[in-house]
Amino acid sequence: MQKVIERILNLLAFLLTADHPVSAEEIRYTVAGYDDKGDEAFRRTFERDKDLLRQIGVPLRLVATDVFEVEHGYVVPQAEYALDDPGLTEEERTALALAVQAVRFGGQPSGPDAILKLGGAIAADSVVPVGADLGAEADMVAEVFSAVADRRSATFDYRGRTRVVHAYGLVHRRGHWYLVGPEAGDIVKVYRLDRAENLHVGDRDAFERPSGFRARDAVATMPWDQGTEALRATIHFDPEVAWIAERELGVSESVTRFEDGGIDVVLEVGAVPPLLSWLIGFEDRAVILEPAHLINQFVEFVRSGS
Repeated sequence: MQKVIERILNLLAFLLTADHPVSAEEIRYTVAGYDDKGDEAFRRTFERDKDLLRQIGVPLRLVATDVFEVEHGYVVPQAEYALDDPGLTEEERTALALAVQAVRFGGQPSGPDAILKLGGAIAADSVVPVGADLGAEADMVAEVFSAVADRRSATFDYRGRTRVVHAYGLVHRRGHWYLVGPEAGDIVKVYRLDRAENLHVGDRDAFERPSGFRARDAVATMPWDQGTEALRATIHFDPEVAWIAERELGVSESVTRFEDGGIDVVLEVGAVPPLLSWLIGFEDRAVILEPAHLINQFVEFVRSGS
């Protein structure tokens, strides 16, 4: 039953965030829970799920997607389904959705469909199935969320040393949770929670969050975020292109600046080919410094013309 509920919620989230009527085929290959089924199994499952949505009051409609009414797609009209806008900010909706998820960690679902009605759904990606698995990070996410809500500092071991970070925000991106905030007297940085150890939080009201701060702006979304390779790459950008690299990367975990205007940037890389494709556009003005095997991969990449 849990799998059915998760699939139904994934389907509803996708329908609510899609900006166009979506076909059954698009649903099949986008929404988590359908992509592993054969043709007949998908048809039967999808028919049951549509009936379930309608039974619980979701106004699911099949509408034409072109003027000739040849192709059709499914929509959930916002005007018929959504509650009146309570005026929540994006940060408040995110916090509300996360609070509901925190309650679900140790027990039964606590009404995430209501969060969808309040606008708490995360926009669907056209190629990545909707849904996230918190896995072993659940307790840590809940603890960091309390730190963000109460303006506490979070202390944890990360990449060989102990960090004490003002918990400005918590962001979920591409299947991972990130803590966003500065260490004392430092710039705002991003820390991936599944790489943190020995986490504990301090007292309330340990800092003041800057007015207008948006945690999601600190977490850049780049093509090489999607992947599981989990390597750190150090790249040097010459002065002529350093500003372009910074503009496209946003805030990275580590930037070293030089007097001539060049920079060294440390990037977390999940998928290597997209990074190499991006770097090749800088020609000889971007140089991978480490790791050595990534340098060799880049050389082969250039030679092969990939």
